[in-house]
Amino acid sequence: MSQDEPSPTDAADGAAAARLKTVLLADICDSTAIVEKLGDTHAADLFRDHDRLVLRLQQQWHGRLIDRSDGLLMLFERPVEGAGFALDYLRGLDELGRVRDIHLTARAGLHVGEVLTWHNSEEAVRAGAKPVDVEGLAKPMAARLMALARPGQILLSAVAESLASRASAELEQDGRHLVWKLHGRWRFKGIPQAQDVHEVGEVGRAPLRAPAPSAKAWRDLPLWRRPAALAAEVLLLAGIGLAGWLLTRPQPAIAFNERDWVVMGDVRNLTGEKVLDDSLQQAFRISLEQSRHVNLLGDLKVRDTLKLMRRRDDAPLDRATASEVAIRDGARAVLLPTVAEVGGRVKVSLEVVDPATQATVYAESASSRGLDSVLGSVDAVTSRMRGHLGEKMQALSATSTPLPQVTTSNLDALRSYALGQQAYVDRQFSDAVDLYKQALQLDPQFALACMGVFRAEISQGNYQQAEPWLRKAIALRNHLAMREQLFVDAWAGEFSEQPALHAPGKWKALATTYPDFGAANARLAWWQYTLGHYEDAYQWAGRASSDKEPQRYAAFDTMARARLAQNHYDEALALFAESEKFGRMPLSRRHASALLAARRQTEADAAMAGLRPGKGDAFAYMDKIAWRLDRDDWAGARALAEQAAADSAEEEVLVSAPLRIARLYVDSHFIPAPATAASARALAKEMLDMAGTANPAMTDVLQQLGIAALRVGQRAEARPMEAGLLGRVRSLVTSTDPMTAGLATMLAADDARLRGQPPQAIALLREKMDGSEHFQLHVALRDALLAAGDQVGAAREQGWLAQNRGRAISDPTGGQVFMPMNIVDTGGSSPRE
Repeated sequence: MSQDEPSPTDAADGAAAARLKTVLLADICDSTAIVEKLGDTHAADLFRDHDRLVLRLQQQWHGRLIDRSDGLLMLFERPVEGAGFALDYLRGLDELGRVRDIHLTARAGLHVGEVLTWHNSEEAVRAGAKPVDVEGLAKPMAARLMALARPGQILLSAVAESLASRASAELEQDGRHLVWKLHGRWRFKGIPQAQDVHEVGEVGRAPLRAPAPSAKAWRDLPLWRRPAALAAEVLLLAGIGLAGWLLTRPQPAIAFNERDWVVMGDVRNLTGEKVLDDSLQQAFRISLEQSRHVNLLGDLKVRDTLKLMRRRDDAPLDRATASEVAIRDGARAVLLPTVAEVGGRVKVSLEVVDPATQATVYAESASSRGLDSVLGSVDAVTSRMRGHLGEKMQALSATSTPLPQVTTSNLDALRSYALGQQAYVDRQFSDAVDLYKQALQLDPQFALACMGVFRAEISQGNYQQAEPWLRKAIALRNHLAMREQLFVDAWAGEFSEQPALHAPGKWKALATTYPDFGAANARLAWWQYTLGHYEDAYQWAGRASSDKEPQRYAAFDTMARARLAQNHYDEALALFAESEKFGRMPLSRRHASALLAARRQTEADAAMAGLRPGKGDAFAYMDKIAWRLDRDDWAGARALAEQAAADSAEEEVLVSAPLRIARLYVDSHFIPAPATAASARALAKEMLDMAGTANPAMTDVLQQLGIAALRVGQRAEARPMEAGLLGRVRSLVTSTDPMTAGLATMLAADDARLRGQPPQAIALLREKMDGSEHFQLHVALRDALLAAGDQVGAAREQGWLAQNRGRAISDPTGGQVFMPMNIVDTGGSSPRE
């Protein structure tokens, strides 16, 4: 119907008639800029083509053009006709713009309501008035919707959407794929009641996202209200279709086995709620990590794989990218989470994708009303997905604690925690601490955030600052999932009064329950190594060296050190090379020391010369001091020891004290024995006093440092210890740390030898020898056998010392404080020779 044709629904000239109409307002975006770009002549051609487009669509969709002075104002009898006009109008504008190499689009608002229409007099029309005028609340409502819309967006009121969507089949006859989307309730300036705002658009052409609020339109709070009911027949058909699909769906195309690995893609957040971006990603990860059946590839490993793919390590993990990562890392499936707002409810869905074909083989979803219940939906879909992947119901029940209980119900707190996790992975530990603490300000009961602060402080070597956060996590233990509860228990063992007695067993319980948890395997391997159980250390570290572990280089390093302690030099050197390859590091100081132990002198000299110890890497001095001593270069060793003491003077005690003792040992070659012994006693008392008040996690190491200092003085002066110190040493013989107890026994035995009681010394030492004993016990046994006149036994012990250079050099006790002494005792010169 044209503008000039009379309408049967209009009143007579000058009389206003109220009618229920569909009102469409549309406006070309950036029209002024387009005119400026094209110029007046070409712009005029464009708008003539535009008018022809409007006329054609007006006739096609039975619309009536009321005004086009500031955009288009049109009336339609049916909402579906208004929607059809708007959709075809946007298509037409796109084509007009494409031929002129410009971006041409519009925004539109559609509303259904009563309007008053009247014909203006012929005299008024001749004077410039419109033939027909329209007024009524429906007109400003449509205008508000149009102003709210983004470029290329068609917004509808609830009543317009309800009527138009029911007849959507008329709009899809040409094969176009339409999406109807609810953007929640909005308030408009001048309109008293909140309104539901909907969008209709074509996939790939329309924005299909929430409009931006402005001074005249803003979201209604609270966000979550009951939506308009769907048509009963649509619900019935959807329910029948869903039930039929559930009954007839095929079995998965993925043969998933227990402890297979999966890659989780980025959460597709279609709600427009920024708080869900990082928080839901973390929620899905925490929920899945409760499973003992499904292993989730870690963020750090995914980043490493992206780098190997020559992608940015923060590249979005969409279906294609996540599938490529899965194929490269041998993961069996890809999980793609999505959160969207559908019908006023938050819908959380999870797809299982076959990475080989990128086809979805399973999909689960759950809907809830409001953001407060979204974590429950995450729990629901992950639990059902774990069942699809073969996890037994009994295991699901035992390892599926609700997310709000094991994390937090505060999404802002969860988002801060997720950002803290990202900072931790990036080794930005100070930033991670701040973000974890921010999460705790929002939810003081957030136990995982307490553990986050603890881990970040431990990673910086801040044991004193870390302990209070561990205690808080222990108090909130019931707010953790099972794996994290065992993780807290293991660290609590390390900070107990008897860490060597409690911690290894707790780490073993965690590693046995969750065999693919790399952190547990690696920590247990380290404990076994420090306790002298080298084969066990090698085996547990091997479990942490999986190609799914981002820090496998550290596991290879532990494996290499265990093999070095067993004097398997070729295997140790190969493992050190693997560690350096996966860690993208130059030749390490431990690799250089392994070359020294293997007597590969030329390579060892080159490797040691390449080490650059200094502030921040002071321990490399220990390796270089041992190197010079093995070459019988005491003067060179002394210069290095002096520099080491100077560079480490401001470091914390666990770094500075071993180097002070190493200097004392080297100096004993040059200064009188009484002076060495006096300095050793003073340093030993300092360490033992500190051990009495230190954090439990540091106690054993400080006691070992005190014993090392006493050992230097004992060997330099060759006199029995004073009664007070001897009493303190004997009290350590019953230590629950086997290495500390063994070293204290060594001091007591050597004291017995110096008091003329070699048989007692031999008996004490042999009682402690079970294959895991410290290297220095064999030195003390050699000396005791010599004192007892057993030349054959002493020679046998000296042979053992010479054959165990790997064990001597790899000794981790007390921060490697015994390394210089050990290397001399393998057969080099002694300080007093």
